Amino acid sequence: MMLGLTFLPGNVPPAHMSEAIDDSRVLAAGRRALSIEADAVAALASRLDESFVAACRLLLSCRGRVVVTGMGKSGHIAGKIAATLASTGTPSFFLHPAEASHGDLGMITREDAVLALSNSGETAEILTILPLIRRMGVPLVAMTGAPASTLARESEVHLNVSVPAEACPLNLAPTTSTTAALAMGDALAVALLELRGFTPEDFALSHPGGSLGRRLLLRVEDVMRTGEALPSVREGTALSAGLLEMSRKGLGLTAIVDDAGKVTGIFTDGDLRRALDGQIDIHGTPMSAVMTRHCKTIGPGGLAAEAVHLMESHRITGLLVVDESGRLVGALNVHDLLRAGVM
Repeated sequence: MMLGLTFLPGNVPPAHMSEAIDDSRVLAAGRRALSIEADAVAALASRLDESFVAACRLLLSCRGRVVVTGMGKSGHIAGKIAATLASTGTPSFFLHPAEASHGDLGMITREDAVLALSNSGETAEILTILPLIRRMGVPLVAMTGAPASTLARESEVHLNVSVPAEACPLNLAPTTSTTAALAMGDALAVALLELRGFTPEDFALSHPGGSLGRRLLLRVEDVMRTGEALPSVREGTALSAGLLEMSRKGLGLTAIVDDAGKVTGIFTDGDLRRALDGQIDIHGTPMSAVMTRHCKTIGPGGLAAEAVHLMESHRITGLLVVDESGRLVGALNVHDLLRAGVM
């Protein structure tokens, strides 16, 4: 099997790459890399000790934000850790260490805490700003692969994320080391999440655009139809008039209400099929004779996800929305929920 490889003009591929690629060698290389990284991450679990607890306590007590910093590949991991912390209840942001020494250090306040990542623990850009962080009295958590390094020694808490070897066969490209650091960052975020009592609703507040956010934040009143779009008739209305109301509003149902606007029943497409099977007179039959009484309803403040659950559990495609007095205030069907992205 030959893989389609494209080389830029002027670049000559090594001689061995012009030969057929051995699929088994490719798969072996990939599996070897995954195995090395999996073993390194698994080893971190047994290495967690009082330093991890101390780091969690320090970050939990931070009254400002957790400033995460790192250079190069560690910087990319630091950015992801900052994003994970921020989305799980720990205010955080990423600070580029090189930019920090050119003015961005002003982003750090005395109320903050710093989480610094460096595999060697000797990253020049981070060491340059350490004295200033110290002068401000900002607590420092270091995550390195070198416990005897300068960064490890200068920190209040050090998290050891050292690995036996990189997954790179040359043992040069940051691979296993960055994976270990990322996993440790996730461990910190999850531990802090639990310590804060972070809930799915809290998560949704920081993810309003995601599917979970829509399910947990969107209310019935946000998607229901109201006003002129709301179908309703009285019990004494002829079935023919009720059908016209259903057709005009296009909801596949109509509410039946009394003089006070309270819901006494519902008439749906399913009720219509059952009525037609009985060969009734649509002009002489009142809605009270064909409607479904004691129908399922929901309040406007209920979650849209709750409306989905009601529809699915009772095998219905529409719901009437009523206030605390049972008065009709809205209606919605499965299509409204689909458009809102809740289903």
